[in-house]
Amino acid sequence: MTAEHPILLVEDNPDDEALTLRAFSKNKIGNEIIVARDGVDALDYLFGTGRHAGRDMSIMPALVLLDLKLPRIDGLEVLRRLRADQRTSLLPVVVLTTSRELQDIQEAYRLGANSYVRKPVDFERFLNTVGQLGQYWLTLNEPADPRPD
Repeated sequence: MTAEHPILLVEDNPDDEALTLRAFSKNKIGNEIIVARDGVDALDYLFGTGRHAGRDMSIMPALVLLDLKLPRIDGLEVLRRLRADQRTSLLPVVVLTTSRELQDIQEAYRLGANSYVRKPVDFERFLNTVGQLGQYWLTLNEPADPRPD
């Protein structure tokens, strides 16, 4: 996928959102960043409903960065619904969260997360980690073709 495919950042913490956006900018990742601040907004974007009704559904995210602790619908439920739908089942999803709970890690992978990364507390490490995620998933990784056979 190329730069015309956005990154969906699902993050309710304004500080973490700002840090993530800065990390992508600093690492020269040019994809548009779509920010959803809760699980409902993330699902609306992915499925073209709610405030995202009418968006071009042929353009899907190159990457979903998903926090777990979200208002309205939590990240695990977003992941469950995303994986259950053929249109979104193959999208790369990286859980990017502060949770160190073994249960969250296991459930995220069980539900089909491609990766689980704990947000570093240190500012420079956070910038570096997000930059590495972007470089890997947007440059090195070969995505699956989401179109049905």
